[in-house]
Amino acid sequence: LFLSTFTLAVSAGAVLLLPFSIISNEILLSFPQNYYIQWLNGSLIHGLWNLASLFSNLCLFVLMPFAFFFLESEGFAGLKKGIRARILETLVMLILLALLILGIVWVASALIDNDAASMESLYDLWEFYLPYLYSCISLMGCLLLLLCTPVGLSRMFTVMGQLLVKPTILEDLDEQMYIITLEEAAIQRRLNGVSSTVEYQTADLERELEKVKSKKTNLERRKKASAWERNLVYPAVMILLLIETSISVLLVALNILYLLVDETAMPKGSGGPGIGNASLSTFGFVGAALEIILIFYLMVSSVVGFYSLRFFENFTPRKDDTTMTKIIGNCVSILVLSSALPVMSRTLGITRFDLLGDFGRFNWLGNFYIVLSYNLLFAIVTTLCLVRKFTSAVREELLKALGLDKLHLSNNPRDPEAKPSANGHQKSL
Repeated sequence: LFLSTFTLAVSAGAVLLLPFSIISNEILLSFPQNYYIQWLNGSLIHGLWNLASLFSNLCLFVLMPFAFFFLESEGFAGLKKGIRARILETLVMLILLALLILGIVWVASALIDNDAASMESLYDLWEFYLPYLYSCISLMGCLLLLLCTPVGLSRMFTVMGQLLVKPTILEDLDEQMYIITLEEAAIQRRLNGVSSTVEYQTADLERELEKVKSKKTNLERRKKASAWERNLVYPAVMILLLIETSISVLLVALNILYLLVDETAMPKGSGGPGIGNASLSTFGFVGAALEIILIFYLMVSSVVGFYSLRFFENFTPRKDDTTMTKIIGNCVSILVLSSALPVMSRTLGITRFDLLGDFGRFNWLGNFYIVLSYNLLFAIVTTLCLVRKFTSAVREELLKALGLDKLHLSNNPRDPEAKPSANGHQKSL
């Protein structure tokens, strides 16, 4: 648990690293001779990037594997059971795993690039092997972000709609409360009348009762909400999300144009003017603040998209119902996403801050075709997700008008049973 907590702290540091660097650069530009900010300099920020890279490597390749193997260890046969025996078994497993990975990379290097330089480079673990391995992990993290972030950007509207109170336009909350109360009472009577021997019926009725109670709680919350919260906060948040998403796609489109006409737009190679010498944004402090907001927005969207994917749905942690193995897996996933966030932000052109330390030594950042393809895929997939999100209601109505709604061509789940209202009309809750 301690190692998982430390890994999450490193993940938070990796997320905050790029915004801290951007705001530090703007502060140094605004107050170049101020005595109280002399501690804020380029060497400090460069050292923080190196420390973030070091601790990310440490957590990813040592601490989290150690936590997993320690959790599964029991101690070697013949040794006295206890913490020491489990630690010994865990260390042996880590050494064997490291030798296995080294052997695989060595064989791959001999098959792909069989020369003396590539073989000698594997002897230099600190300067070549670990940065190269972390570069591969970062590329995998960026590909995972490419998959999660567009889904999360479209999913954010649904998530915020669940957290906020929607406006009550052409709705009668009193009537809906009356219906849901009658439904809850009917299910409760059925539950009281079912024999305890029929377990499957009791379980189904209890799940149905929980769903009805959840709907009733939401309706009570909507009914108690003030007019300002219903009619002002919800539209303002939705408009803000739409603006941030549109700006992100626009910046990626502009970055694609920069990549086609200017070689210095590549994430690797420009070197930059240094900390505190020039502004990273055309609009100065306002542009830097916008970049920071977009970086945090992309991180939250990527996490939401990660847990929204079908493959990772069962991976979502739940209160008082999460195993330690699942906690370790979640920590590793968050660490990979947060470590790849600065790389993705620079690759997409969200910020012009050049990556420092080992973050800027990734080999694939200098490949024009990989960077251009990454930007194109992000722009196209994000646009398609947003179009699909905002046209889903129109598409469902068209399918219903054409009589094709029974073919289940839409992926959005609908309540199959229409609830009859008090005045005889059909109303779906």
